[in-house]
This record gives sequence, structure tokens and C-alpha cells, in this order.
Amino acid sequence: MDLKSGYPYWAVKNGLMNAFPPLQDDLRCEVAVIGGGITGALIADELAGNGHDVAVFEQRDVGWGSSSASTALLQYEIDTHMTDLAKRYGQDDALLAYASCAEAIELLQDKARDIRDVDFAWMDSLYYASKRRHAGTLRDEFALRLSHGFQVELLEREALAGRYGIDAPVAILSHQAARIDPYRMASRLLARLRKRGGQVFDRTRIERIQAGSRGVLMQTSEGQQIRAGHLVMAAGYASQHWLKQNVARNRSSYAFITDPIEPEALGALADTMVWESARPYLYMRSTGDGRLLIGGEDDSVDVPARRDARVDKKAKTLRRRVAELFPELPLQPAFAWAGTFAETSDGLPFFGPHPQHGPRLHFAMAYGGNGITYSMLGAGLLRARIEKRKHRLSELFSFKRLDR
Repeated sequence: MDLKSGYPYWAVKNGLMNAFPPLQDDLRCEVAVIGGGITGALIADELAGNGHDVAVFEQRDVGWGSSSASTALLQYEIDTHMTDLAKRYGQDDALLAYASCAEAIELLQDKARDIRDVDFAWMDSLYYASKRRHAGTLRDEFALRLSHGFQVELLEREALAGRYGIDAPVAILSHQAARIDPYRMASRLLARLRKRGGQVFDRTRIERIQAGSRGVLMQTSEGQQIRAGHLVMAAGYASQHWLKQNVARNRSSYAFITDPIEPEALGALADTMVWESARPYLYMRSTGDGRLLIGGEDDSVDVPARRDARVDKKAKTLRRRVAELFPELPLQPAFAWAGTFAETSDGLPFFGPHPQHGPRLHFAMAYGGNGITYSMLGAGLLRARIEKRKHRLSELFSFKRLDR
């Protein structure tokens, strides 16, 4: 599956950090993980770090799929408002989702501190009403978050203009967000996994899966067989190919990154990510080397050739829109790209078994704008399932909610 177009910054910046061998022989392991991106890496690291025998299989070079195109905004804020989740699933589940994502950022900080040099940094998150009619919705959202102890401020028009130079009726400023280099994080986690005794194979395509009550049998395109007690399907948006049920829709998102910008010109954007209330939304955040990463202009295109052809035009549109917000910013695009992403109807992920395959095949579908924070939560959730323990998110993030 062709997941990206153009020149994703993380791939250009880091190059091919680690190369792992393809699988040459038959293999047995306790847990097999299909997918060597940030989701698979976080899950494998969690399992291996707690005593499980893990093997990871990636059809490309590791981290070279969607992870290399991710814009990696680490937020507790979900694409679906907390108020809307509360209407759909009740306030307790809405709070559980948002609070868990806030905890996930702290867990990611711990991981980043352990492996180091992955451009993790805490940031603020500014969510502004880009349309006047959204102002009331944002005020309601702010009130609900504040009532549950989230670190938020409400900025009315004058304060918003004074602090950020944005002309909008209102904004929510959250003090619980972060950034990271997702490709570097995935690569370093998988390198650590191998040092711990785990196994990582890239350029290894799994073509057949047979899940039974006692284990899972897999076969590669080259004919090797893999027997595992459990299988975690963390193949990103390609995971949907293993399900007959349609659980998400694929879309394309576009981004570009600037040349380094002087700190005085970057101003408050150096430590504040910005995104808008319109859907699809414009967003931006800085990098550790002083660049501004800008994304959005999502569309329903899921044909690689058509997506490829749109990258330059979409980058120009993004540049124009940001220039309207911040006319003084030097916005020279250095690299532009596009990537496939998937979104669920409620903005929540799916982690766990699907009735189609039984209890030994666990899906890790960290879809939506919170993919990395969801993956961090999914790592603990799937570990609990494999260890036959309860987890507070098992029901909310399961396929069962499709029947609600």
C-alpha cells in the first residue's frame, strides 16, 4: 500500500537509521507484531520490556510507511470534541478518553527520556474558532474540560490577538501537548527491542494469516511460516485489508515544513501548536531545529497517483492560509509531502480482537489525529489483554462500540 507522497521531512532529516534483515527461516514467538512503524514499535517495546518474547515484521524498511509522514502532534485533544463524545457515549467515557490521552503524553515523555534524542518537547496547544458560529461550541468545550481539571485557558478575541496575533472570536489554550520525531522514535525503539533480545525483520511481507483458539499461523510471501501465541496487527491503514467490516475511511492529508526560522520571528509559535475549529483543519507546530511544520487541506483522495499530483498545489494553499494568519512569518517551504490517514466516525481508535478472527489476533488501529498518543495507550491495553488482565479502555476502544 502506497502511504505517502513527496518528501516527508523525517525521512529526509534522518535517512535510513536502521536496517534489519528479512526473515529467512521459519520462526516461533510468543507475540508477533505486524507493522514496524511507531504503533508497532511502541507496542513491541511495551511487551518486550515486560518479559514477552516479541518479533516484529515490516514489509518495507521500518518506520518508512505512515510514521515517516506523520506530523506528530501529541495531544490529549481528540478530533471529536469532549462535549460530542459525552453526548454519544456519556460523560464518563468522554472523560476517560480525554484523560487517558493526557496520561499518554507523560508516558511518551518517559519513553523519549529513556531512548533520548527524539525531539520530544512539551508545548501548549491553541485551538481557535476559525468561524464565528463555532465560538459557542468552543466555550462549551472549555467549560467541560475545565470542570474536569484540564489545564486550559479561554482566550477571548482581544487576548488572543494580543498574545498570538490571531484574529478570531475565541480560543482554548491547553497546557498539555508535546511534539516528537515519530520516525526517529520508532527506529530507536526497534533498535532497543533487538538489543533486549527481541527480533525485528523488515522487507518481510505477511500474506496469509490463520488465527485459531491456541495461536496464530502466518506465512510470508517467500514461504516462511511464523507460529505465535498472539498476533498484533499494527500495519496502520493497511490493517483494514484484513477485515471484512468497514471500520474507518481513508483520506489524504498534506503538509510542508519551512526552512529554520529565527526565534524572534517564530515568537509564540516556538512552543505553541495551533489548530482551528473548521473541518478539515489547518494546523502548525514547531520542530526542535526551529522550523514550522504546517498541515491540513485533507481530502478524500485515496489514489496514490492523484495524491502525488496534488502535493505542490496543496502546499501553496497551506502557505497562503498561514500567511493570512501570520503575514510577518517567513514561510519558505523546504519540503512538502502527503500521507494517507484514516478516521473513524467518533475519532476513537480500535484496539483488541475482532469477532472475524477470534481472541488471538489483536488489531491496533490508532486512527485519527491522535495516532501516537492512541498507540501509547494501545500498548498498555494490548499487553493487558495478552496477560489476561482488565484494562479501563478495553471496552471503549473495542470493536463492540460499533454496535452501540
